[in-house]
Amino acid sequence: MAIFHLTLKTVSRSKGQSVVAAAAYRAGERLKDQETGEVKDFARKHGVAYREIQLPPNAPQRYQDRATLWNAVQAQETRRNAQLAREVEVALPQELARATQIRLVQDYVDRNFVQAGMCADWALHDKG
Repeated sequence: MAIFHLTLKTVSRSKGQSVVAAAAYRAGERLKDQETGEVKDFARKHGVAYREIQLPPNAPQRYQDRATLWNAVQAQETRRNAQLAREVEVALPQELARATQIRLVQDYVDRNFVQAGMCADWALHDKG
């Protein structure tokens, strides 16, 4: 039986957060933060079953690269209180096949973010 879980958060400069670090963690990847020069390495993180970047038609295709996308966001949003990203964490029913879970998220992201002109970077985690 599915257990409902939904958490909404923001990645914000006022909290001292790095959107590049957040993206590296969510995707389980190694990304270099151009602003600080630090490398955020979560490549050994287990449980990232799928990751994808969805872009609106007017977005540069180079934003398909996670490091390029999030470093561009950090470079553009320079205010001390800038909200760099939104995080939506949802528990999907484990009874659904992985392909169905992916299609559900792709559709949700497209309708709620991409069609509104936003770039969306998302990952599906399965901790077993």
